[in-house]
Amino acid sequence: MAQQDTDQQTAAKAGGVLPVDDEGFVVDTENPEEREAAYRGRGTSRPITVVGNPVLHKECKDVTEFDDELAQLVDDMFASQRTAEGVGLAANQIGVDKKVFVYDCPDDEGKRHVGVVCNPVLQDLPAEQRRLDDGNEGCLSVPTAYAELARPDYAVVKGQDEKGNPITVRGTGFFARCLQHETDHLYGYLYIDRLSKRDRKDALKQMEEGTPRYEVVPND
Repeated sequence: MAQQDTDQQTAAKAGGVLPVDDEGFVVDTENPEEREAAYRGRGTSRPITVVGNPVLHKECKDVTEFDDELAQLVDDMFASQRTAEGVGLAANQIGVDKKVFVYDCPDDEGKRHVGVVCNPVLQDLPAEQRRLDDGNEGCLSVPTAYAELARPDYAVVKGQDEKGNPITVRGTGFFARCLQHETDHLYGYLYIDRLSKRDRKDALKQMEEGTPRYEVVPND
């Protein structure tokens, strides 16, 4: 891993530009508590949009302005994510039509990853890196529902941070699932869209019978 200088360490603690390692991947495991708290402390929690809301079922618009408005959105997303006790949140899950997601997610080794990705593009991987993991998956926009879904246990996402700097994020295990799940959201897909018709119906039934632990936006 590349050595951080003092400026990089300060930026990381404040929720700013993150360093990269020797392979060019962003280092999102440094000072995760401080960075998440900095984002969340500036934000305001918003209710979560749920399946059926049109904003969840279309590709979001690219982020083109890396300004104070975007910074506030990111802060609000971290606050909303914490309120809902999630590990990842896409902008359209709080009703905003922009390609940006945040995450506060552990990997299978217990390392906590905290970061922001704008305009994410999931990279195609060679066959030897596409081992499938049949893990249980849920979604804040499909509250109280869970289903098994096979996804690759390694993922690489390219995009930009909230300042517009190019970044590459990689994850394994549960964190890889998170990166794929959140990128899907910004292109109009929920995890239930990848299920069989039977399993999708079961997930929606679970949602109908459950009670969300956080505020949601009712669909008209």
